[in-house]
Amino acid sequence: MPARVFSPLDCFHCGLPVPQGGKFTVLVDGQQRATCCIGCQAVASTIVDGGLEKFYQYRTTDSSPGATGTDDNSSADDLAIYDLSEVQDELLELDDQGVASIELSITDISCAACAWLIEHHLGRLPGIEQVSVNVSRHRCHVDWRLEQLRLSELLAAFADIGYRAHPASEADTLDKINKEQRRYLLRLGVAGIGMMQAGMLAIALYAGAFQGMEPRWESLLRWVSLIVASPVVLYSAQPFFIGAWRSLKALYLTMDVPVALAIALAYLFSAWATVTATGEVYFDAVSMLTFFLLVGRFLEMRVRYRNEVAAGEATQLIPITALRLTGSVAERVPVKSLHRGDIILVSEGESVPVDGRVLEGESRVVESVLTGEQRPVKKGPGDVVSAGTINSVNRLKVHVDAVGKATRLAAILDMMDAAMAEKPRQVELANRLAGWFVGFVLVLAVIVFGAWWWHDQEKALWVTLSVLVVTCPCALSLATPVALAAATGRLQRLGFLVRRGHVLQTLAKVTRVVLDKTGTLTSGQMEINRVVYFRAGTADAATPFVTEKRSITEELSISEELSITEEDVPVLAIAAALEQGCRHPIALAFRQRQASQHAEQLCYEVGRGVSGIVNGERYALGKPDFIAEVLGLSVAEAEWLAVLDEGSHKPAQGQLSSATVAVMLASQQGPLAWFVLVDALRPGAGDIVQRLTEKALALELLSGDQTRSVADLADNLGIEEWRANNMPEDKLAHIRHLQEQGDIVLMVGDGINDVPVLSGADISVAMGEAADFTHLAADAVLLSANLAILVDAIEVAVKTETVIRQNIAWALLYNLSALPLAALGWVPPWAAAIGMSISSLVVVLNALRLQHYPAAAGLATAVQRQRSALPV
Repeated sequence: MPARVFSPLDCFHCGLPVPQGGKFTVLVDGQQRATCCIGCQAVASTIVDGGLEKFYQYRTTDSSPGATGTDDNSSADDLAIYDLSEVQDELLELDDQGVASIELSITDISCAACAWLIEHHLGRLPGIEQVSVNVSRHRCHVDWRLEQLRLSELLAAFADIGYRAHPASEADTLDKINKEQRRYLLRLGVAGIGMMQAGMLAIALYAGAFQGMEPRWESLLRWVSLIVASPVVLYSAQPFFIGAWRSLKALYLTMDVPVALAIALAYLFSAWATVTATGEVYFDAVSMLTFFLLVGRFLEMRVRYRNEVAAGEATQLIPITALRLTGSVAERVPVKSLHRGDIILVSEGESVPVDGRVLEGESRVVESVLTGEQRPVKKGPGDVVSAGTINSVNRLKVHVDAVGKATRLAAILDMMDAAMAEKPRQVELANRLAGWFVGFVLVLAVIVFGAWWWHDQEKALWVTLSVLVVTCPCALSLATPVALAAATGRLQRLGFLVRRGHVLQTLAKVTRVVLDKTGTLTSGQMEINRVVYFRAGTADAATPFVTEKRSITEELSISEELSITEEDVPVLAIAAALEQGCRHPIALAFRQRQASQHAEQLCYEVGRGVSGIVNGERYALGKPDFIAEVLGLSVAEAEWLAVLDEGSHKPAQGQLSSATVAVMLASQQGPLAWFVLVDALRPGAGDIVQRLTEKALALELLSGDQTRSVADLADNLGIEEWRANNMPEDKLAHIRHLQEQGDIVLMVGDGINDVPVLSGADISVAMGEAADFTHLAADAVLLSANLAILVDAIEVAVKTETVIRQNIAWALLYNLSALPLAALGWVPPWAAAIGMSISSLVVVLNALRLQHYPAAAGLATAVQRQRSALPV
């Protein structure tokens, strides 16, 4: 589709007729151009004065009439509201350097030239750091320095060049998706009706060719066919022409080029034959070709948008209002007005509007939007609830921890957007292959046309059209992206969130799985099971005192039953104070208690422990070697461990599904106590070992915890390879050693101490409860609590590779088989269109099988749904 050419009576900017006597003009490239009104004149002048007149060379559609800087909706008074601090708090993300970010929805954007114009115009404004326009989503992301440019001025800059911009929302995205689907359905409807009518007229023409027909009736049928086929070509086939023109401008060949060329040539030659009453007409073939191509394009679009629609629906789970509790008074307020520290009530059947902690009440919450788990999860005081989850039983009183963009659901959706924006290497390779194939097809079409023109001129055109259509690499271009889209959507529903484009490709090639222990194989929700005290704070008097879990989970008090002296009781309070600033699972066991002490000068050493000053004295909590180092104690690790052995006992047979960790607390006078923590295994921890073994994948446990704890867990689970007492740098060195040996390593971790090794692995997975920084370092996030989903993800990745290979093999087989048949004149254009559409449909339907794979996971989900329906 060429750049728009206007008649002398058309407005140079918007294309509408210029009123007689119109005096509004603008100087462009040394020539006076007429405009229809002062608004178009102002916008065109702004574009030209900014040195952006190339916009008029690049655009493929008219600029929207009326979308000018004089639009009432873009007035300074209306835009000034965006400068209010309470409005900007909801719309902007501001970093430490004062750079603000916003996602805007552009209502009048129509083509790549619009993106070029917006990016160049905004790029010249003061304070602009980055401008990125997404034409297909009608979105614009802007980073700028707020002190140099107000938000209202930024929005007004769009109006200056004829566009309307406003803060984007998921509702806008869903609305645009629905509108695009309606447009495609309308194009399909027009093409379908045109195809049927043109087909009936073609039957009459074919019958007349065999049985004879008066020239006037033949001419009438041709003219009616031209009228019927024109809307199909000019409206329904428009996406192919626009796509072809954009690709040619970018000097890149896509599958739209041969398709658009075939449709245009067939239509133009048929129109010429109709006007001159000579040759043959192919209006039926043109209409049929367009219809079947649109069917394939529509199915591709549905698969491509499914994840985006799911993300929009997830956002809509968050209610608009919440019941805030102030003292004893409850009032309904907008969720956006909530702040950290507020108290809200969530009734049964309602969605939780924020991330927070339960203060009062017990209920069951459906967390399927986050984890894929359909069965309600029990929640009580102290438990965490997340935005978007559904409270299914009783009313809960919730302490607000995070609202809006700070919630876990918002972070997950942001990661999904980033993953969708990243183009995998497989897709880039397929696109390059398709581009070379298109070039080959165009050259071949010229050769075929020349050969048939020399042999039989009457057949030269339709044989060439058949070659162009039958060899269109639609199926080849769809083979990879449609499979990746289906697989990514399936993994998300299983509770496995893909963050990087290479995940599926690398996951399918994994040879070794390396797991962290605490928070990964185990649930990470550790509890203090018992405390072993040193007498008189020394290791020499090593008669231990032991408190069981039942006593230490209550309020701190002196227990005469366990013979604990008053000097021994504060150790739990001291440990809780030291761990208040850490998010490691071990630290959370102490943070569950309200710290009655305050720690100062805290110093954390990843994987070893923490030290600080409490009540004027320095304490350390962690591994014995760490404690000896920071407190200057003589190392007596053997004696210290002997105290732990004497005061501890092996877990009973029924407790083998848990892992134990021991940490020591000491002061500068000597050791005070051992804390023995128990961490239950994650669901599916035992299953993952068996399933990975069946797949001949190596499994290894890599932990920074103590040897005894790691060895016990590995023995209980049947893991033969394990390493303990590994610092973050040790873990990274080990992973690199494995890679040097030829292993493709999948690393799964959850703590900040796992960030280096996650970054160094071939593919990394962070647990859903991990710290945000850990999520950023990982290629994927396991949202489900069931660790066996990791094996399901590997199976999906392997199956995706198989489907992609099947799709590519089918596409190449079809193209290479159909090409000689079309070149020999054995395939008419309408049959070529059907064959190409069937080829594309085979690829799409084959890829859609991934949405229900693996079957075992689908069965498990069904069982969970049945269980969730049972009374609790």
